[in-house]
Amino acid sequence: MQTHMQRHRFSTAFGDCAVAWDQRGLLSFSLAGSDLPEPAETLPPSWLTALIEAVQRHLSGEFQTFADAPYVFSTVTDFERRVYVAALAIVPGVTRSYGELATTLGLPAGSARAVAAALGANPWPLLVPCHRIVGADGGMTGFSGPGGIRTKTRLLALEGALLLSE
Repeated sequence: MQTHMQRHRFSTAFGDCAVAWDQRGLLSFSLAGSDLPEPAETLPPSWLTALIEAVQRHLSGEFQTFADAPYVFSTVTDFERRVYVAALAIVPGVTRSYGELATTLGLPAGSARAVAAALGANPWPLLVPCHRIVGADGGMTGFSGPGGIRTKTRLLALEGALLLSE
């Protein structure tokens, strides 16, 4: 099947973000600070316009969940899909550790690193809320999105999560 990826850049309270999609659904999401495409002349489909508006509301403090977005999970491994689906169940303002997420998935002890690696490859940061996954001690650990831990902390603070300082 021939697919034609399209991208759209849009403004949010956090800066410009972008989405990529094709006829199957949502391929990726890019947070502000990423290498974003130039604004497109074509308008996104209505399902994507609704998602963009939800992102804008979320980043303005009106929290949304994105579990129903049409993610193209065929672009990730089965393990990554399982991790992302589990992460989608974590609501704004709540954090879980990588180990807790591994336990939720029924994975053996010591699987936290595998969960962290999957989240590090997340093509939908913010939407699949990898920023809500923290270290076992509640501390901020890696974030593959632009701005790294600073962006992760900023998103969690926006959502009202309890943050530990050093």
